[in-house]
Amino acid sequence: MTSRTLIKDLASLPDGPVHVQGWVEKVRDQKRVQFVILRDESGSAQLVNSVNDETAATAATISGLMHGSFVTVEGDLKADERVKLGGLEVKVRSLTVESVAKDSPIADDSSIDKRLDWRFLDLRRPEAQLIFRVQTTIEHAMRQHWIDEGFIELHTPKLMATASESRAELFEVPYFETTAYLAQSPQLFKQMAQSAGFGKIFEIGPAFRADPSYTSRHATEFTSIDSEISWIDSHEDVMQLHEQLLTKALAAVVERHGADIEQHFGIQLQVPALPFPRIPHAEVKAIVEARGHTIERTDGDLDPEAERQISAHVKETTGHDFVFVTEYPSSVRPFYHLRPEGRGDVTNSYDLIYNGVEISTGAQREHRVDVLEAQIVEKGMNPAELEEYLDFFRYGTPPHGGFGMGLARVVMLLLGLGSIRETTYLFRGPTRLTP
Repeated sequence: MTSRTLIKDLASLPDGPVHVQGWVEKVRDQKRVQFVILRDESGSAQLVNSVNDETAATAATISGLMHGSFVTVEGDLKADERVKLGGLEVKVRSLTVESVAKDSPIADDSSIDKRLDWRFLDLRRPEAQLIFRVQTTIEHAMRQHWIDEGFIELHTPKLMATASESRAELFEVPYFETTAYLAQSPQLFKQMAQSAGFGKIFEIGPAFRADPSYTSRHATEFTSIDSEISWIDSHEDVMQLHEQLLTKALAAVVERHGADIEQHFGIQLQVPALPFPRIPHAEVKAIVEARGHTIERTDGDLDPEAERQISAHVKETTGHDFVFVTEYPSSVRPFYHLRPEGRGDVTNSYDLIYNGVEISTGAQREHRVDVLEAQIVEKGMNPAELEEYLDFFRYGTPPHGGFGMGLARVVMLLLGLGSIRETTYLFRGPTRLTP
């Protein structure tokens, strides 16, 4: 098999024979010369064919090329500073059409829903591919940090016998003679690993929420980044882990993709400084109200506008894109969040807000079984339905905590995009199960 050269590698080669393959992006068919813009998974290059008697067959093939057709080209690489696309071109010796494309059903101005209907075509855009290269770099950098720090990677089950969090957001699945549920998060199993003595764990995997939300940041299936650590003093230990991971990830993105991101998205990425700002929830509410926004929610939680306002305040006063909102009221946190001694009204928890949108919730967990049972009852739940979970804490469990974070949201906000539909390979929402 002839060795194929990726377009991104052409610039490092001397003038001479090359073998390239890719999609036809554009054809300029002139009387004496033809130009083809060829794109593969690494970039684009210009092909050129001089029209004469010897090249008549190739010229006819090029004249009939459709956008999106896949071709194999044997040619001669020649550096030429006059060529705007990379300062080089490939003079065609032979061109073989491997796959003929029809007229594309989508255009640059097609709606997001139309583009999602034809996602495999939509993903051919260079900026779309860049999104998932950035995602890959983020995951790799985080994994590297976890592994360097002695963490264990888990793959927790996604079929569960009981709810992991809110029963109202469960997908039910027929399971032989009973009913199973798709996991909303690996929360229970992350904590079980602490009881098992694993100490420090992480997982990057799917999660499911039967939430009929149609916003730009919600999905029914998403990729969740989770981590849990033992022997902590407070949620501050979790926040330190969290900000270290994100800083490592964004530094890797800047190093590997910074120039491409600026070219395709017009964003000059900066590596965030440590530590990230931390503001208690009560203080956040006061800041937001002083900026003219009244939070209408009766449960005490922040609404999306409050998230935008506190993010704007932090950006204006510190220049930072991230902010930890800490010490959330116990009324809006689940039963397993630890409440500090003598402060039953708040929890050792946080939300992490990035560029105006919440991307993560983290907390120190309650590890004392008697306190857990009391908080379950206080929340109007039945401890008997959580017996298996409570067993985790009856045989000795260290103080621990962790977080869960949505991968698609992080990438969306990093690249300044308007919806996680753009940063999810195949989006799933209340009205979308295809492709």
